Amino acid sequence: MKKLIMTVVALMGATTLFAQTDVVATFQQGVANAKTANYTEAIAQFQDVIDAGWDIDEPDANQQRAIAVSKKFIVTCYNKMGVAAINAKEYEAAVANFTEAANLAELYEDVAAMNKNRTLIGQVYEVQGADAFNANDYATAIAVFSKGFEADPRNTSMALNLAESYFKSDMYQEGMKVCTKIASLNPDKYAEAIAEAQSKMDMYTNNEVAKLQMANDYDGIIAMAEQLDDVAMAAKITMQAYYGKKDFNKMIELSTAALEAQTTDEGRSDIYYLLGVAYNEKEQFDQAVAAMKNVVAGNNVANAQAVIAALTAQE
Repeated sequence: MKKLIMTVVALMGATTLFAQTDVVATFQQGVANAKTANYTEAIAQFQDVIDAGWDIDEPDANQQRAIAVSKKFIVTCYNKMGVAAINAKEYEAAVANFTEAANLAELYEDVAAMNKNRTLIGQVYEVQGADAFNANDYATAIAVFSKGFEADPRNTSMALNLAESYFKSDMYQEGMKVCTKIASLNPDKYAEAIAEAQSKMDMYTNNEVAKLQMANDYDGIIAMAEQLDDVAMAAKITMQAYYGKKDFNKMIELSTAALEAQTTDEGRSDIYYLLGVAYNEKEQFDQAVAAMKNVVAGNNVANAQAVIAALTAQE
C-alpha cells in the first residue's frame, strides 16, 4: 500500500513539474507545428498546455498567455483540418473537425469562433445534399439538409431546399415548420429568404387545402390548421374552412382572434373579407359593408368594393 501511495505522489509531482517548467516550451512547439500544418501534433501540444494549466496555482504572465492562446489555437487547428478535409471532399471528416472546433470554442467562450464553425458545418451539409436534391432524391436530401439546418438555421438557401424537399415528399407540416423558422429571422437581413419562405407556405398550403376541399373534408382543413406554427395563416385557413362548412356564426365568432393574429395589411384584409362574406350570407348587410370597407390590401380589394357597391345600391 505504501508503494502505491508513493507512486501516485511521484506522478503528481511529475505533472506539477511539467506544468511549472514546460508550459511555455510546449506551447511554442505547438505553434511551430501549426505553422507547418502539422495540426494533429499541434493539437496534442496545445491540449497538454491547457491541461497543465489546471495544475499551476499561480501561473506567471508567460504561462497565462500560453494557456489562453492555446485555447484559441486548438480551435483554429481543428478548423484548418476541417478546411483541408473539405478540399479533399472528405465531408465526414470535415464535419467532425468543425464540430470539435465549435464545441471547444463554446467551452472557451469564443462565440465568434463557435458561430463560424457551425456555419461551416452547415455549408458542408449543403454541399453534400445538393446532388441528392438536384437528382430529386428528396429522402436523402432531407437526411443531409436537416443536419445542416440544425447546425446553422441561418443558412437560408439550405433551409429553403430542406423545406422544398419536405413539401415534395408530401411532408407538408415539416416543410411548414422550416419555412416558419425562416420567416422568424431578422427581416432587415433575410428579407429575400423570408419572402421565398412565405411564397412556399402560401403555395403548398393552397395545394393542401385544395386537396381537402375536393374531398369536402373541411374538418381535415381545420385539423391541418391546428398543427401550423404560423398562427396568422392557421387563423385564415380555419375561417375559410368554416365558410366551406357554411357555419357563418363560427366565422364571426373567430374573426376577432383571427384579426389579432394577422401581422400584415393583406392578412387583416383577408380576414375582414371573410367576415364580410359571413355577414352577407346571414343577410346582416350593414355589418357586411362595414367589414368590407376594411379590405384595403391584397387580392380581395376589388371584390370587396363590388360587394359594397351592390349592397349599398339596395338601400
